[in-house]
Amino acid sequence: MRARLSDIAQQADVSEATVSRVLNDRPGVAPETRQAVLTALDVLGYERPARLRKRSAGLVGLVVPELDNPIFPAFAQVIESTLAQSGFTPVLCTQTAGGVTEDEYVEMLLDRQVSGIVFVSGLHADTAANHDRYRALIARPLPIVMINGYVPDVAAPFVSCDDGEAAELAVAHLVALGHRRIGLITGPDRFVPVRRKVAGWRTAMTRLAGLPESELDDLAELTLFGVEGGEAAAGRLLDRGVTGVVCGSDLMALGAVRAARQRGLSVPGDLSVVGYDDSPLMAFTDPPLTTMRQPVAAMAVAAVRALVDEINGHGAPHSEYLFRPELVVRGSTAVAPAAPARPAGGGGRRPSPPPVAVPA
Repeated sequence: MRARLSDIAQQADVSEATVSRVLNDRPGVAPETRQAVLTALDVLGYERPARLRKRSAGLVGLVVPELDNPIFPAFAQVIESTLAQSGFTPVLCTQTAGGVTEDEYVEMLLDRQVSGIVFVSGLHADTAANHDRYRALIARPLPIVMINGYVPDVAAPFVSCDDGEAAELAVAHLVALGHRRIGLITGPDRFVPVRRKVAGWRTAMTRLAGLPESELDDLAELTLFGVEGGEAAAGRLLDRGVTGVVCGSDLMALGAVRAARQRGLSVPGDLSVVGYDDSPLMAFTDPPLTTMRQPVAAMAVAAVRALVDEINGHGAPHSEYLFRPELVVRGSTAVAPAAPARPAGGGGRRPSPPPVAVPA
């Protein structure tokens, strides 16, 4: 034990007596010095005495839709880190198609006696879902916080990015580049963020692009989330002569880029594309993607703080906190072409053959 004390004292640059006081959890040691000794224990591979091991304040469930879309792992990483800093142990629950449902995960979390749950883009964002499931949790009572989606009559804190403003900013960016026929590609209409994006896009198209409401329906494509949905929707919009598209996610935007290239068109020369999320690696796509950035870190920290306040009995306001998106301009948007590009290989009507000169 003597040698071990000397090793720890040398590593922490303190006296052996100080190490002894810390290991025996005695008073009279500055917090910084105490932490230095504990860090030295960890570095040297010694196990901390049981009395000095930090106890978890409890388990907190984190329910996310899937990890295929890189924005969800980004949220999960910050939420888990912030929970750990607050003394809570996160329990990650990832949904997959045909796998464990949100309700089944909640039952598992309740069995583990979690202190609270954070839902990211869950059924609370689906207007067709029954939201009594959340009211039942609140009635237990169990603190919950929901990210990206809002249910006015559920008494819980909500944290969202301002989807309507994101769509307006994206349209404003394209209009400033000379675009007027600007399409919208986003998910099914039953989701709250989708409805907000559609409303923001329509407002900006009439106010900034000068298009009448009657023309907007042909420029909006509500499709499946993901690359394939974005690709299919972009193909239909290209047939209608758009020169720019605003997409509901970065993955959809990558699908739009693929659709343009399959027709022999250039991005951004013939089609400008704006994504949404600013997921990891979007700066390294070809071309680097212009996108609307969700403030993931700020939103995740706010959600955890609201949940911890609820757990500690200091109820956070039961309302929605809206965070402002940020336009990140990269290489997928440019000045509008002089005329909409005609798709190569049969995407539109065939050009008329040149007139044949008939001798008189």
